[in-house]
Amino acid sequence: MFRHFSRFLLILLLIEFLDELVFGARETAWPLIRTDFNLTYIQIGVLLSVPGLFSSVVEPALGILSDLWRRRVLILGGGVAFGAALLMAAGSGSFVPLLVAFLLLYPASGAFVSLSQAALMDAEPDRREQNMAHWTFAGSLGMVSGPLVLGAALAAGVGWRGLFVGFAAFALVLTLAAGRVRFPANGVADADDAPIGLRAALIQAMRAIRQRDVLRWLVLLQASDLMLDILYSLLALYFVDVVGVSGEQAGLAVAVWTGAGLVSDLLIIPLLDRVPGLRILRISALLMAAAYPAFLLVASVPLKIVLLGVLGLLNAGWYAVLQAKLYDALPGRSGTALAANNVAGLVGSLIPLALGLAAQAVGLGATMWLLLAGPLALLIGLPREREG
Repeated sequence: MFRHFSRFLLILLLIEFLDELVFGARETAWPLIRTDFNLTYIQIGVLLSVPGLFSSVVEPALGILSDLWRRRVLILGGGVAFGAALLMAAGSGSFVPLLVAFLLLYPASGAFVSLSQAALMDAEPDRREQNMAHWTFAGSLGMVSGPLVLGAALAAGVGWRGLFVGFAAFALVLTLAAGRVRFPANGVADADDAPIGLRAALIQAMRAIRQRDVLRWLVLLQASDLMLDILYSLLALYFVDVVGVSGEQAGLAVAVWTGAGLVSDLLIIPLLDRVPGLRILRISALLMAAAYPAFLLVASVPLKIVLLGVLGLLNAGWYAVLQAKLYDALPGRSGTALAANNVAGLVGSLIPLALGLAAQAVGLGATMWLLLAGPLALLIGLPREREG
């Protein structure tokens, strides 16, 4: 077992917590940021999309490089860049400097956070599902805490800029702490000279993506997101435009969803020590395939919200188990697994656009039925002959 793993685990989970804490606070602070910079909707769209696209190009290379070179150095460098980007955002006075800060922040998060996940997966290969469950819970806790921390910062009079400075200080502390622990050897055992070059590694990564097992987990990860982030992004609109409730009631529904998700992320941790992850996914996907249509069909708003909470509990472990299986499919190449997931994510990023086009054509109510493809894909695609 990896020596001093408990301390190592805590530091990496805090890194994921910070990343989602920043995300949750920033998403809540958009009205304040818009006012400070007098942003148009087009400028907000650029700030949300361009850094993500830029990072999607950079991160696969970082993932592959982390299998060839010293991953620890990349993570620590990412931590410094992450903190610097937050300071740049806090000190920005106009749109362009803020855009530059976000252009740095996104790939910095890839190096600091995503490569930390890869290191966590390499630390205990036999406990990937359990450690991914810890990782997911830490992220959920950070996302839920983000709006609360922003509210506290506003009440204290420091504003979103002061909060970002505090986040930058937290990132620096975590970077220093990460520099004091020993990381597990990556695919090349952190050797000074990589056995293959970057070009050869890129070719190997492309071949890896075409492997049957790797493709399976990449497709299922994207499909599962229909009942995770994509459903989350549509919930408020669905309750306002289709169910016909007020914005406050829609906010309550979203809060029920996120609260149930946090509880499920916590409960799945001990459950994975007793029940194989794939068995949990098969059962939960079957229950989800029954509960989600009931959620859409029921007319009572209170009952609909109760069923939404049930849905939030049923997706427990979906991301954690599927992501762990992707790492299992590429033993010793966790950075390549990240790169493959980033490439698949580029394709998956078209799903919200497709749903938007469908909603424009046939209405949001009818479009919501398309999300049922998520649990159905799991029921069809999960392997049945073995648990690994």
